[in-house]
Amino acid sequence: MDMNTLPTIDPTTLGDRVPRRHGKFAPRLAKAFLNKAGWRITGEIPNVSQAVLLAVPHTSNMDGVYAIPTLLALDVDIKLLGKKQLFKLPILSHFLRWAGVIAIDRDKKGSVLQANINRFKTGKPLFLGLSPEGTRGYTDEWKTGFYYLALGADVPILPVAMDYNTKEVRFMPLFYPTGDIETDLPKIYAYYDGVMGRHADNMSGPLQDLSK
Repeated sequence: MDMNTLPTIDPTTLGDRVPRRHGKFAPRLAKAFLNKAGWRITGEIPNVSQAVLLAVPHTSNMDGVYAIPTLLALDVDIKLLGKKQLFKLPILSHFLRWAGVIAIDRDKKGSVLQANINRFKTGKPLFLGLSPEGTRGYTDEWKTGFYYLALGADVPILPVAMDYNTKEVRFMPLFYPTGDIETDLPKIYAYYDGVMGRHADNMSGPLQDLSK
């Protein structure tokens, strides 16, 4: 699909199964900020109640400056994972929880995976956003926890691109993991063909390989 033809997402047209924040003022302020910055939210958010969202690429602290307003502008309730150390300051902790950030202990990898599978298994609406690159710097490969989380929870993967080339936060079609990770990963990478991070040199190996 020609990226120039992708529609801008209208939050008022989202399906009834999509988790919502039901904000009043935050969506307007966030939308105004993104408009001023020249960013658009494009693609389509499927009408599902549960999904693992991939935030890719992640090459700069500036990504969060546009990612958080995107969530607020859409009025979609997307939970994010943040290291527990961020929650030590009461004021910051309050803001992070309001924004939908869930504190995790990254030293307990196995328990984090199972805890998040259990969150989905409750059956409650949940969009959980992850950054599979795991760092703002270059990395040879993605962390695969997102894949096993979606597989274990039996939920689809929703790839989302932050494309600095077009200044778009782009929601792409759902991907359903088959259990064959060696076959599935290249298909997931392919969603990001042509996407450009803020710092091209920091883009992960799989994304840089797409342009070779």
